[in-house]
Amino acid sequence: MSGNVIHAGTLIGCPHGGRAGAAPAPSHSVLLDSLPAATGALVHTVTGCRHTVDGVPVPCTSVRWTPAADSVLVDGAPVLLESTPGLCFTAGLVPQGPPVITTAADRGVACG
Repeated sequence: MSGNVIHAGTLIGCPHGGRAGAAPAPSHSVLLDSLPAATGALVHTVTGCRHTVDGVPVPCTSVRWTPAADSVLVDGAPVLLESTPGLCFTAGLVPQGPPVITTAADRGVACG
């Protein structure tokens, strides 16, 4: 896999307009633009999703990532790239679609 590294300031959302934010990073060993690099160990929680099915709210609540087996590691966890596959899920773990990553200006940090 290759692509720009995601950090704590990267805008991530669900396909329905919700926003995903990561829990605080357990370590600040790798910083990008003074923000911790995001890893597969972080939980991204979605808020503000307005998805409904037949008029019943079924919002996205989390994003789960599937990093490649040969990913670069930070503190033993794979670094998340803009190209890392992921899915948004409901509270009942029903998949809702891939997360939307707003590409920031090139930070000069890439893996690949």
